[in-house]
Amino acid sequence: MKRYVNLNNVTNNKSFNDMRKWQKERRSKVKDLSVNIEQFPAKKIKEINANRSHTSYTWIGHSTFLIQLNGINILTDPVWAKRMGFQKRLTAPGLSFSELPEIDIVVISHGHYDHLDFPTLKKLKGSPHYYVPAGLKPLFNRKGYQKVTEMNWWESSAHDGLTIHFVPAQHWTRRSLMDMNTSHWGGWIFQTEQDTFYFVGDTGYFDGFKQIADRFAIDTVFMPIGAYEPEWFMADSHISPEDSVKAFVELKAKTFVPMHYGAYRLADDTGPEALERLLKEWKKQQLPEEQLKVLLIGETVMY
Repeated sequence: MKRYVNLNNVTNNKSFNDMRKWQKERRSKVKDLSVNIEQFPAKKIKEINANRSHTSYTWIGHSTFLIQLNGINILTDPVWAKRMGFQKRLTAPGLSFSELPEIDIVVISHGHYDHLDFPTLKKLKGSPHYYVPAGLKPLFNRKGYQKVTEMNWWESSAHDGLTIHFVPAQHWTRRSLMDMNTSHWGGWIFQTEQDTFYFVGDTGYFDGFKQIADRFAIDTVFMPIGAYEPEWFMADSHISPEDSVKAFVELKAKTFVPMHYGAYRLADDTGPEALERLLKEWKKQQLPEEQLKVLLIGETVMY
């Protein structure tokens, strides 16, 4: 059975003692979980559903975005789950299933449950085409999904005037005891004549950002900033807010949209903490304020 690996063979092998050390640290920390990322008060539900000509993106929460490009409705890592393991979802999704338009494309960054949730996929409107990392297609087929394209790093696929590229990330995956890293992980780039959007997926900081910058001129990057604490445990797989800014600079992208924070408590940091560290680092690096687009949940950018 094939097992996938990271660039430079970086691994995320943590021992039982590492897990015990982390859990002991967690018990010693006091976190305020009462303050969460807010919902956008004036959601553009009608505009989104009528839109087949404008470019837009809407943050549903966590790593889920509705992206509208070339009249195509795309969902990234759709997860509406109310729980993740033993933890309740901290913030409601920015749009309900009934408020979504019909979906044309779904991309999956990897197989972890907070990025691939089959109960969510069953409830989506339309008959989407699924783009998934190498190794995941058999699982989708077993679940009854036949419109599935499986891709390896640096491969591309054309879809109704849109070019979709699968690019590296530094992570790992597992859905059961026996299937660790039997499917790949990565990010997705959506390219039209006017726009290039990069959905990073789930990643630690790695050299791949420089390689991606060499191949693509990125307009907007959807970049994870949360689930990084404790960093001695998480850094291989989850990028910190400070390193996410470093990656953005290396990508030479025009707009930074933060994600992967505030919906589920996957690590010790909170959503507001991740955002505060991001804003502090942005100011420290003296980057233009207009290049950082922090969204509230359910907020839409349309142009």
